[in-house]
Amino acid sequence: MPLTDDAHLPPGLVLAWGLPAKSNKLGRKPTQSVEQIVDAALELADADGFAALSMPKIAQKLGLTANAIYRYVRSRDELLVLLGEAAWGPAPDGVVEARDWRAAATAWTQAMVDRCDVHPWLCDLPIRGAPVTPNLLGWAEAILRVLTGAGLSPTESLSCALLLDGYARRIASARRDLRDSITTSVQPAAVTRFLEPRLHELGYSILADLMAGNQYTDEIHGADVIFGLDRILDGIDVLITQKMSSRAD
Repeated sequence: MPLTDDAHLPPGLVLAWGLPAKSNKLGRKPTQSVEQIVDAALELADADGFAALSMPKIAQKLGLTANAIYRYVRSRDELLVLLGEAAWGPAPDGVVEARDWRAAATAWTQAMVDRCDVHPWLCDLPIRGAPVTPNLLGWAEAILRVLTGAGLSPTESLSCALLLDGYARRIASARRDLRDSITTSVQPAAVTRFLEPRLHELGYSILADLMAGNQYTDEIHGADVIFGLDRILDGIDVLITQKMSSRAD
């Protein structure tokens, strides 16, 4: 495949597709590869979070000078595109194997949450537009096939996919934040004892009852994720039913 004129393309797009990007950096023969740069960044992000992703830190991890890393990637933005592509990986197999569209959409959304559990910093990775890299396009195509197969138009499917994507990211972000905020010095029972009488004084009877029954907790359980997802899928189901009815008339 010929070299691509990437002057007007988003950062990282050419490299994400495995094509050689044009570079103005001249010098010694590279001792590393783009893949090694991305792997080092992935290890650093998993260990120390998104804030640790500075070009000098990544260069230091690989034994490079601060300037030498730019022989491989032209900017931090370019590296973040490649990093996101690597961390998300291929679309989940469970989508294809699901028994129906709801099960497939559930598998797709749950896979997003799970991937963010593996790489919590994905919640902080900037979204710079619609997917354009191979793995992310694979995720998009997987859910669009599910929803168009259920009877929605491509445009409707794309809107529903955005809704599911946003839900997965928000749940993953909340779960990550809760995990990060938990400290051993905080005792839920002590918090309950402190709050219960004050809730009653304020007339917050519903909250008081939930707290007394240990139903008002900081955790986001799998059942909570599925409950919210089912409500979204119920709404999509109504749209699908309306589409089928209009076609029958």
